[in-house]
Amino acid sequence: MTMKTEQPIWRKSSRSGQSGGDCVEVADNVPGRILVRDSKDQQGPVLTFTPKQWQAFVSLTSQHC
Repeated sequence: MTMKTEQPIWRKSSRSGQSGGDCVEVADNVPGRILVRDSKDQQGPVLTFTPKQWQAFVSLTSQHC
């Protein structure tokens, strides 16, 4: 049996500015994981969150913006 690996589909965060400065990309199409990376360093490190962790982070940051 072969496991199918989902390829991340990256999208720019809606909180990233349009000026080309600090940009964060998120991939939420991988089952059970939310991936986050720096759009200026696409081959660099990727942070991995569970959906529950990501929801907690988003809820917390939206309260402070």
